[in-house]
Amino acid sequence: MTKQAEQNKVSLKPVGFRVLAKRLEPEETLKGGIILPDSAKKKQETLEVIRVGQPKIVDGKEVAIPVKEGDRFLIAKYSGQDVTLNEEDGEQEYVVVDANEIVAIVE
Repeated sequence: MTKQAEQNKVSLKPVGFRVLAKRLEPEETLKGGIILPDSAKKKQETLEVIRVGQPKIVDGKEVAIPVKEGDRFLIAKYSGQDVTLNEEDGEQEYVVVDANEIVAIVE
């Protein structure tokens, strides 16, 4: 499925200065060839933007959200709200993040 198709089928739209994103899959094999079981994998802090909310107004000026659909970014370890949606192709997990919690954009 293309990214655009995924963005169009998600029934959740972030409100306000928030971003809807999906966690990127962590590496399953370490450099030494060791395969990690699911219980040993840490929660990934790198996400990909699915949808963005609205800009906010500060002192009469519009402040845009610093990411756009398809961008990858980092959040702090305990940032964001995990959400699970039942969709046509099964359960999908997403994260709703306040745009102020974005630590860095991955280029």
